[in-house]
Amino acid sequence: MRSFVYESLPGRVIFGLGSISRAPAEVERLGRTHVLLIYDPSTAATAQELAVRLGRRIAGEFTDIRQHTPIETVLAARKAAADAGADCVITIGGGSTTGFGKAIALESGIDTIAIPTTYAGSEMTPIYGITADRHKRTGRDLRVLPKVVIYDPELTTSLPPATTGASGINALAHCVEALYAEEENPITSLAAEEGIRALARGIPASVREPANLAARSDALYGAYLGGAALAVVGMALHHRVCHVLGGTFGLPHAETNAVVLPHSVRFNQDAASEAMLRISQALAVDDPASGLFDFAIAVSAPTSLESLGMRREDLDDAARMAAEPPLWNPRPVQATEIRQLLEEAFWGRRPPPRDATLVHASTNRSSDDRKHAGSRPIHVSGPARSKRV
Repeated sequence: MRSFVYESLPGRVIFGLGSISRAPAEVERLGRTHVLLIYDPSTAATAQELAVRLGRRIAGEFTDIRQHTPIETVLAARKAAADAGADCVITIGGGSTTGFGKAIALESGIDTIAIPTTYAGSEMTPIYGITADRHKRTGRDLRVLPKVVIYDPELTTSLPPATTGASGINALAHCVEALYAEEENPITSLAAEEGIRALARGIPASVREPANLAARSDALYGAYLGGAALAVVGMALHHRVCHVLGGTFGLPHAETNAVVLPHSVRFNQDAASEAMLRISQALAVDDPASGLFDFAIAVSAPTSLESLGMRREDLDDAARMAAEPPLWNPRPVQATEIRQLLEEAFWGRRPPPRDATLVHASTNRSSDDRKHAGSRPIHVSGPARSKRV
């Protein structure tokens, strides 16, 4: 007999080509008159076009976007909002840009409209993260949940292939972890599995053909579903590890997710068999961990922490920090096991067979061996869907 709790979150989603044009009407619908526009250089042209549409409603801008929302820059963003007398924030960009809108809303309760241009998915969650003293601390508060999210696939066509691949796997990580999170339920699992299918179609095609709007639509749809599912059920080992690697060691968020995901899936595989079956079916692969690793290869995403600038001598500290305080995960977690997981991810090894035991990499492994580890390319695609979004 089924028994579950599902708590839907408030919010409004507008999805479709050209939907950014509806932003002024959404500001009016919210009854707001003083907008702070937040964007980074990559979205400046789009932001300026929107500013023209908003006209006298624009009260100010903030453009000093930093990864992992460092507290010093957060304070500057909050001051910009206060100085502008803003009663609404519009963010245009990826997860970092969305994060600054959340950081402002956390303190002031200002209404936020998010217009994502990557596949970060954070625009759908009440989860925020702020980095201080080299520690990224996350929290959950409904004040940071955007009132409106506008998904316009046209805004993603300028993403370079490498960014598309890594950001897409970040979205996959949301779907994957939602399938075995503590509050997993049938509703979110349906969304997460459909999200994996959409991303499996959309991301490889978007990497091959960046201007393919049908592919971009699939990818953005999958990212939306992943963010919406994870927002309800919470996070586990994978995201804890990635937050530590990003907030403390400065690794880029999307790329870190791409590297770690196959290894965290292998770690949890025996403890979350139903989730693993769903992942395998949605990706159309026999083994979820190796399938995700091969997916990363196929979309030109990184596969090793070493390539992102991680130092092997920092793996012990990273493992300890990821294990403390204790976290919920379908399989109990110890620092020594996280250290083994990080070792595999550091070298970029293809996840071992399911019944193999993770072992420490040899310190004298040649750079050429590391370069070519697990580099078998594949083409990944999900099963067809009868109707595109």
